[in-house]
Amino acid sequence: MSDFLLFVALVSYFISLNLEVGGATSIGINYGLLGDNLPPPERCVSLLKSRNVNRVRIFDPNHDVLTALANAGGMEVVLGTLNADLEQLASSPSFAAQWVSAHVIPFRPRLKFRYITAGNEVIPGPMAHLVLNAIKNLDSALKSAQITDVPVTTAIGMASIGKSYPPSAGEFSDESRPYAGPVVEFLASNGYPLLANVYPYFAYKGDPANIAREYALGNSVAGGGGKRVVDGNLEYRGLFDAMVDAMYAAAEKVNGGGLKVVVSETGWPSAGAEVATVDNARAYVNNVAAKARAGAGTPRRQGSEVETYLFALFNEDLKPQGEEQNFGLYRPDLTEVYKVDLN
Repeated sequence: MSDFLLFVALVSYFISLNLEVGGATSIGINYGLLGDNLPPPERCVSLLKSRNVNRVRIFDPNHDVLTALANAGGMEVVLGTLNADLEQLASSPSFAAQWVSAHVIPFRPRLKFRYITAGNEVIPGPMAHLVLNAIKNLDSALKSAQITDVPVTTAIGMASIGKSYPPSAGEFSDESRPYAGPVVEFLASNGYPLLANVYPYFAYKGDPANIAREYALGNSVAGGGGKRVVDGNLEYRGLFDAMVDAMYAAAEKVNGGGLKVVVSETGWPSAGAEVATVDNARAYVNNVAAKARAGAGTPRRQGSEVETYLFALFNEDLKPQGEEQNFGLYRPDLTEVYKVDLN
């Protein structure tokens, strides 16, 4: 083989390797259990493996699911605590130690714990004051168990943001700031990420007069539609990027300048409301997946991969009727609701 052909072959190999790694690691899926007709965890994990998805987020330490993930090999999990446990986790270091002993240690090292999340969308709210101490106690419990590679964080929603337009003006609301600020500062000082649930669907649904549907879907990124938002020298062609950057801007205003934002939930329902259609869901989710695979980041954080977890694996019939039951990529019988290019 000539030197030139060898060079071409090596370049092609490394490009394909990069694409494979990006597809396998930059996109995760939320695996919820609010359904009375869901397949057993082993079949669900096999489905994820068949799609080259090795990152999963679960909302509570269900041992059947954790066992299936551990047995599959090569899986990474974002493990949530129950919101109902936050009070004990915040007030009792011994309870936090017991939680780690019961739900983390038995599954290591077969299962990689990517993050532990203390609560989901509790800032703002009546339990917001518990989040920081719960994070600290879990972090101390992990370190006492000689586990130093598992960041502890929390997941917040856009309800914590008081101002989001333009993205550079993003800031936490007056209700959220007293609790989000110290959490962000702790996370940033430890190199831990902040998890954010980002739903352009709900933003668009709440203000269709001022938000273009193509902009909400991210179709401008995919080549359709021309809607854009200019923010200083930055240009946004999709609401997803704008919402993520508003979260970055909010974090920067409370000493979180070096913080990484992980999108712990994002999706679009395929039924249950006027704009909740299969076509819209397919367009939005594929656009987000393409962004995650590309690793190009957002306008505010260019070149920084947006680690993204799609919501959700299944339609779940125990959720409230309507759109909430229809965020799944799959039906409980394992048939696709619509096609998603994950890798």
